[in-house]
Amino acid sequence: MVTAKMMQQLWAVIESTQVSTLLQFDDAALVQVLLQQLKAKQAIDPQVDSSLNTYIKSKLPLIRDTAEGRVSFGQGSNH
Repeated sequence: MVTAKMMQQLWAVIESTQVSTLLQFDDAALVQVLLQQLKAKQAIDPQVDSSLNTYIKSKLPLIRDTAEGRVSFGQGSNH
């Protein structure tokens, strides 16, 4: 089961990840990159790992939209 605290930590990882990383990898690779970064911050047992994998896959469109928004926001503030 993915706890609220894990979701918060995952989204903190996503926010701290380079936009280029979030946009350049295919779905499977991006899930693995995010899981590895989260695992570097905390121990995750195999059952939770599977749940997190499913959760991340379900949120990939949102993760990519968020990353694209960061690109747009960054470009907009350069004027």
